[in-house]
Amino acid sequence: MKKIMRMRKKKNLEGRLLEVSDILFISDIEDRNFATAKEKKEYLDLDEWFGRSAPLYLEIGCGKGKFSCEAAKQNPDINFLAVEKSGNVIVEACETAKREEISNLRFIKCGAEYLEKYLRDNSVDRIFLNFSCPFPKAAYASHRLTHKNFLEIYKRILKQGAEIHQKTDNMHFFEFSLEQFSCSGFALKNISLDLHASDFEGNIMTEYETKFVSHGFPIYRLEAYLAEEKDD
Repeated sequence: MKKIMRMRKKKNLEGRLLEVSDILFISDIEDRNFATAKEKKEYLDLDEWFGRSAPLYLEIGCGKGKFSCEAAKQNPDINFLAVEKSGNVIVEACETAKREEISNLRFIKCGAEYLEKYLRDNSVDRIFLNFSCPFPKAAYASHRLTHKNFLEIYKRILKQGAEIHQKTDNMHFFEFSLEQFSCSGFALKNISLDLHASDFEGNIMTEYETKFVSHGFPIYRLEAYLAEEKDD
């Protein structure tokens, strides 16, 4: 039987999370219950948290924060919100943002199931899904961040005309995503089956992307947007 390797809990994790609490919101809900997320809204006051009103970009599954930190630095007029459910991982992203004094970046520790609990409808200008876990077994398809259940959440929090940008190294996951987006009312554009062999400009590399590209793996990318008017 193949052993599952788990990340060892970091020393003084609670203390480190406390030290970045000014830029990190921690959800106290740990289950994966979509229904629970809808029971009671606890919207974050993003204007107060960021200290300004600005377009909001959301990265779901930010890992150690390489993408969000660089994207925020390159786009100072945008508010960036990075989401990661592992405290063991997000603490490194927060510490990087603090160390590099990135003022337009904040973090939420929660599962994507709960985004609509904390974010208002029609509040997000763009979503990034960078190298999300593909959950290759069919039985776990509903856990994929491009499954129709998650897409319905994104549709509610996205503004009209906003886009979702996805990158992955997994061809089967990409094919699954294409189907799910299409079946959920999204239109697709700028589809690439080998991003780094294309003429796409402005790509910001993630930790995983750097690794995959160094091994010669193709990177799949798409942009999705709502093809029809959203209901009020």
